Amino acid sequence: MNLNIVLAHPQIPQNTGNVARTCAATGASLHLINPMGFELNDSKMKRAGLDYWEQLNVTVYEGFDDFFIKTADKATYRFVETRIGRNYCDIEYPNNTYLIFGREDTGLPQELLNVNRESCIQIPMRLGLRSLNLSNCVAVAVYEVLRQWNFPELHSPN
Repeated sequence: MNLNIVLAHPQIPQNTGNVARTCAATGASLHLINPMGFELNDSKMKRAGLDYWEQLNVTVYEGFDDFFIKTADKATYRFVETRIGRNYCDIEYPNNTYLIFGREDTGLPQELLNVNRESCIQIPMRLGLRSLNLSNCVAVAVYEVLRQWNFPELHSPN
């Protein structure tokens, strides 16, 4: 099974480092869409990702057009957003799912959400709050997908 995590225009290097660590620990591939608010060699990002970088499959794209052109073959996109979408637990995730997350401060572009409304999902939270931390959202969503897939290739102490 192939799970893909997409960060569109990430701005906080520590969040990206934490997401990279989650990807390495779960076998998910990490996709980064430019522009980013930091360089890939940022020490804060590297520190948050620990020494897992060599265990990770990372692809960088020049923008959304580049990303969609290179990934469209047999991909299922799920746009994770706080404002619209079905509950992330209420849908199935087929092989080659791409979980797409937006910028920490603005989320995904509204025009992208408008044309992909049926593919939007959200993690429930209390009213009146803007969002959860990006790296926490990624971890929650990744483990729901892997739970549905019966945690392929992951070690469990039982």
